[in-house]
Amino acid sequence: MPEILVTILTPCFNSGKTIEKTLECIESQTYKNIEYIIVDGGSTDDTLAIIQRHKDKLPQDFKLISEKDNGIYDAMNKGIKLAKGQLIGIVNSDDSYELDTVEQVVTHFGNNRYEVIYGMQRIYLDGEEKTVVIYHHEFLPQQMITHPTCFVTRETYEKFGVFDTQYHSAADYDLMLRYYKSGEVVFTPVYRVLSNFALGGMSSSQTGVRENALVRLRYGYLSKRKYWFIVLKSHLYELLHKKQTMGMG
Repeated sequence: MPEILVTILTPCFNSGKTIEKTLECIESQTYKNIEYIIVDGGSTDDTLAIIQRHKDKLPQDFKLISEKDNGIYDAMNKGIKLAKGQLIGIVNSDDSYELDTVEQVVTHFGNNRYEVIYGMQRIYLDGEEKTVVIYHHEFLPQQMITHPTCFVTRETYEKFGVFDTQYHSAADYDLMLRYYKSGEVVFTPVYRVLSNFALGGMSSSQTGVRENALVRLRYGYLSKRKYWFIVLKSHLYELLHKKQTMGMG
């Protein structure tokens, strides 16, 4: 039986300081039947030059798109539309996979038409390892699973849709809740580290907290009262943090 094709997407924009590690993790995967697609938002730094330097070491089935987009989720959707693989993973340009990540995912793939494979995530803060986590999919109504570890069948995207670009930071949560509520998508946990993730992006900000609460509200997992409590608490936290930062300055 031939090896299945796995597509990996990397959305990026002005990622010259971080993308080299991402490229290296793709080059070094123990599983080789990989299609790699980079969707660049029209970088003006040295991102494209770094990609060109690595081009000969990347998978033979490699595509680079560089054009203006409407944010990270728009870039992800572009990549998904181009993907030929049976499974699709997304590694951002400041994150990386373990060297056997794709091999582990293919090994654990249940060959279901609609399936999400996800695993453990090593989290870094300021370059230091902070923790290793996995959140089980049965608790998706309360807590997002580790999206940077997710590999999704192409047919799942085709039937249940891609990222909703109205969100700035919670489209991944909206997507997984959509799949979860369908009752048709199989979630397969892998108890191995699959992704190395750097804290500090939009999803870890208070904007992310408020958007996650909005997603839970829209799917009926949060009352309006609890939603507004979370929003108010988030804004107060933001205000206090801003004052503390100004005071330190």
